[in-house]
Amino acid sequence: MAQFGDFDSVRKDIEAILKNKDYDDGSIGPVIVRLAWHSSGTYSKEDNTGGSNGAGMRYEQEGTDPANAGLEHARKFLEPIKEKHSWITYADLWTLAGVTAIKAMGGPDIPWKPGRTDFTNTKFLPPRGRLPDGAQAQDHLRHIFYRMGFNDQEIVALSGAHSLGRCHSDRSGFDGPWAVNPTRFSNTYFKHLLELKWEPRKWDGPFQYSARAPGMDEDDEPLMMLPTDYALIQDPKFREWVEKYAADRDLFFSDFTKVFAKLIELGVYRDEDGIARCDKRDAKGSYISAPPMSGTSTKL
Repeated sequence: MAQFGDFDSVRKDIEAILKNKDYDDGSIGPVIVRLAWHSSGTYSKEDNTGGSNGAGMRYEQEGTDPANAGLEHARKFLEPIKEKHSWITYADLWTLAGVTAIKAMGGPDIPWKPGRTDFTNTKFLPPRGRLPDGAQAQDHLRHIFYRMGFNDQEIVALSGAHSLGRCHSDRSGFDGPWAVNPTRFSNTYFKHLLELKWEPRKWDGPFQYSARAPGMDEDDEPLMMLPTDYALIQDPKFREWVEKYAADRDLFFSDFTKVFAKLIELGVYRDEDGIARCDKRDAKGSYISAPPMSGTSTKL
């Protein structure tokens, strides 16, 4: 059987660093969830490449993909935990951190299994262009998520993670939070989509939607939605699930639990010992650290 370390201790150390008054809205939780998401969302069922196994974002080729802008911060936040628990692989750490952050921010308890290994070279890195582009619409969403093996219901459920965090104009180009409380996991994202008056934002940045929730003043930072978000209420099949999740928090939590657990297992093919091999030349599945990324800022 595979030998693993004390994951409960790792979870506790992750929980201990989530609140950070100097980062965004006082929590690094949302960017940690995004790290787990993006490290898994490169999977293609057509050739079984990409996915959460390998932690390829440590390498410059994947780490500096424009779709991953800002995730160097998440990786650096987790580095002290990796140093303390040197036995854990990055692929396990990033995905465990994601589910831990979701739970700590009021979300569901998502099943997680260890055993991922880390790439020892760049041979198995997935090509760029596999992650969602927020400037697109429903056809793009289906192209990206169908490639990973998700259906329309799962696409909408996963989109509910946008109840957390915000966009940054110096990273994606977009700007602002999706929800009034961007550090609390809830079904508010779906309620906002349906209930608020979304209009094109008048600014110098890329096209996005803007709205204010009841009780917000003109001086308050407006909420925002990306074209990919707004597409969920424009498309009848997507909208059906938006309405269901807006009306039923428990249903959303239940479906999100299933689909996020599926997401972080993409690209993971476990041997009988539970280890997920990522380099066939490394028969033991042993961990060899990758070189640090170059050309990235150390400023958090």
